[in-house]
Amino acid sequence: MTDMNHLAILPILVPMIAAIANLLLSDQRSDKRVVGLNIGFSALLLLVSILLLVALAQSGQTAAAVYPLGNWPIPFGIVLVADRLAAIMVLTTSVLALAALIYASARWHSRAPNFFPLFHALTMGLNGAFLTGDLFNLFVFFELLLAASYGLALFGGGRNRVRSAMHYIVINLVASFLFLIGVALIYGTTGTLNMADIARAVPHIAADDRGLFEAGAAVLGIAFLIKAGSWPLHFWLPNTYSAAAPPVAALFAVMTKVGFYAILRLWMLVFANLSGPEATFGQTTLLVLGVATVAYGSIGALSSKALDRLASYLILVSAGTLLLAVGYNSPGVTTGALYYFVVATLAAGALFLLKDIIDQILPAEAQVLAVSMELYGDEEEILDEDQEVSRTIPAAATLISLCFAIAALVMAGLPPLSGFIAKFAMISSALNADNAPNVATWWITGALIVSGLFVLVSMVRNGINIFWTSLPEDGVLRLRPLEIGPIVVLLALCVVLAIAAGPAMGFFAETAAFIHDPQAYIQIVLPAESAL
Repeated sequence: MTDMNHLAILPILVPMIAAIANLLLSDQRSDKRVVGLNIGFSALLLLVSILLLVALAQSGQTAAAVYPLGNWPIPFGIVLVADRLAAIMVLTTSVLALAALIYASARWHSRAPNFFPLFHALTMGLNGAFLTGDLFNLFVFFELLLAASYGLALFGGGRNRVRSAMHYIVINLVASFLFLIGVALIYGTTGTLNMADIARAVPHIAADDRGLFEAGAAVLGIAFLIKAGSWPLHFWLPNTYSAAAPPVAALFAVMTKVGFYAILRLWMLVFANLSGPEATFGQTTLLVLGVATVAYGSIGALSSKALDRLASYLILVSAGTLLLAVGYNSPGVTTGALYYFVVATLAAGALFLLKDIIDQILPAEAQVLAVSMELYGDEEEILDEDQEVSRTIPAAATLISLCFAIAALVMAGLPPLSGFIAKFAMISSALNADNAPNVATWWITGALIVSGLFVLVSMVRNGINIFWTSLPEDGVLRLRPLEIGPIVVLLALCVVLAIAAGPAMGFFAETAAFIHDPQAYIQIVLPAESAL
């Protein structure tokens, strides 16, 4: 086993050790040394994630770190598989987790006990779900991240937060039940839960068992679509995300991507290269659900007057966009979708954090006043010549407005930032595909363009409502470095990805090519002697 293979388990071990350490330290959330220790664990996780991605990049397009737990033979034992797709997901999670944890360390971590162990447990579950190579382990990590997210969704208390969290808990318990049913049906027909082994066994399933397998895959798909926030299974998401504590909501921005990852992985391994009515039906279903989710999220964003509510609907827009890419089943579209996944997740996380800062420096009453003046005007207000000249805008206000503008450009997909590059790559690849132009091509093109327009209008309107307000009486905006710093870093990464779009798109293109070649994944995971 090579050193790179050992890297596959470190993104799970680091947050697990961090969670255990916090439990041993008991409730010392006010101790600065404990806060520093937790930030150090998250920084270590980020370093490990970077090393994993770099090692895979240097090892070639088809490289993957395969780590059989307990050294049990594959496919009988539990195995971790870290290929480029999993490494991208893990690195994005690690970046967002570090930013959210630093932001929370300013004041949010002390609102209630056990924030740090729950936070690290959620990170461990996310990374485990991305790295696992079998459905059983996927369910285990799925439940781990859900259990931690239940506590974090309730973090801080409050009637609205508790009500939204209870809805979230109930719907995810249903999803877990469906997950178990789907896994049982698939195991009963294939005799395995290893993803690579399932892909290898599907062509050899007896005709009498074929319907049972497809039923299991459909039930499993519903569970994943619930987790991804797909329409019409999305109703839990806007309320839960907008009600959650800001650092929790920021990390939740990547949690819906577990459903997208599971759908992408299993679809490409098992169904994408099959011919027959079941493959056509599945592809059509994903396209329809993707368009419907993008449409619903765009309309919801347009109707949102609160920034946290708007950010929640933007999560739905990104979920629909990613489902469209999976359903289109083209390496070029998948390349753009992977790029879009990274930048949209980082920008959405930054928006949730930015909303909290705006609420601190510009009270809700002032923002409501701005909406009222925008809609109805103020006919009785008479300004003299001196009052017509506004005060100098402080540097802090300029920084906040700049962060908002960058997030708006990324989420709307406007040039010259990375959101535009991602959507342009998806649209151009769809138009240049072998079977283009077809109905699916026009649907994905229209959905991306129209949703970008809706998101732009909603972001501009919210920006006007937020920044056309009065400054505090002393004219000074006070920002905590621990709060504004993570936001600036997340959005700066989106800018850097736009500047380095060439190398980044090349890496994502190689990743997409590997994803669309299931035989390459099967040959890496399964030993040669187990081939049928």
